[in-house]
Amino acid sequence: MTHALTGVLAARVVAPVAVSRGLEAPVVPGVAACLAVGFFSAAFPDLDSLLALVSPVAYLVGHRGLTHSLLMLPVWAALLAWLFSGFGRRREYLKPFFIVSAAALAVHVAGDLITTFGTMLLQPLSDRRFALSTTFIIDLWFSGIALAAVVATLLLARWRWPAVAGLLLLCGHVAFSALQHDRAIEVGLARAAANGWSDAKVSVVPRPVSPFNWMVVVEHGESYEVAQVNLRRTELLVAGEDAGFVRRLDAAYRPVAQATWAPASRFGLDQDAREIAQAAWDEPAFGVMRWFYALPALYAIQRTTGEQCAWFQDLRFSVPGRGTVPFRYGMCRASPSAPWQRLEMVGEDGRRPF
Repeated sequence: MTHALTGVLAARVVAPVAVSRGLEAPVVPGVAACLAVGFFSAAFPDLDSLLALVSPVAYLVGHRGLTHSLLMLPVWAALLAWLFSGFGRRREYLKPFFIVSAAALAVHVAGDLITTFGTMLLQPLSDRRFALSTTFIIDLWFSGIALAAVVATLLLARWRWPAVAGLLLLCGHVAFSALQHDRAIEVGLARAAANGWSDAKVSVVPRPVSPFNWMVVVEHGESYEVAQVNLRRTELLVAGEDAGFVRRLDAAYRPVAQATWAPASRFGLDQDAREIAQAAWDEPAFGVMRWFYALPALYAIQRTTGEQCAWFQDLRFSVPGRGTVPFRYGMCRASPSAPWQRLEMVGEDGRRPF
């Protein structure tokens, strides 16, 4: 919905002004039509979410792929313009609807690029995922600004400036979050220096509720140190039993000076566990997860009668206060000599073929 709202703003900025010539129909579509085209065009790229109905693998490989590609953007804009012009019957609408659709698609791609999931901008030539990681995937501030700007745009439909102002405010919010991103990087670099890790890699992931909430990950070899911090806070935020959902989420992020650094590892710390995890990780069938995971960490080693399972997760998607963590996958085998089977973890105990 947030994508669709930003599409309305982009459409109002680029929408041509309808001009009547005597008793003839307008030579360009009206503003209302352009706003509708912007709304639906900006939602269009996420039709690739339907790949989840095919299989989880199809979703991971295809989501934010072709429909989110800058290289394919003109193709999709032309297709949408043809569709919204009555399958090309209103030829005079093709060009303005192409411009509106292209602008709406562009703001959708930009809106995904600022999150951490990653967007394949160069499909079909490359499956590299680009991610600026400035903004949490559900940012209530971002959505609130977009909604308020759309309301103003609809109420003052004769003017472009409400939509322009709304987009500028959204850019300002993202720019402010980018500054906090750099501050969070400095926290990780300071931790790496304190540990004497000159070759450490620092990653930071935006977290919900506030642009000051971040997960800081210091990566050293196959090991991590992870902290949930609030860059502005000087005292712990206490969330009592009667605290609301938002406050409970927010309370997980500690002042930088009081940060708690938790260890994690790609293959675990126990040597026996490492051997199982390494074997599972290296399996060809697990290649799609090696491609998808940006911050892979061993979640658990499970051993039952003869069976061995190694479960992995991506630290990007482990959010304090969230009931379940998505994208937990693993490999299991009935015995050390049996073939591995690729599985998805469901909840904390369930599993299903992946």
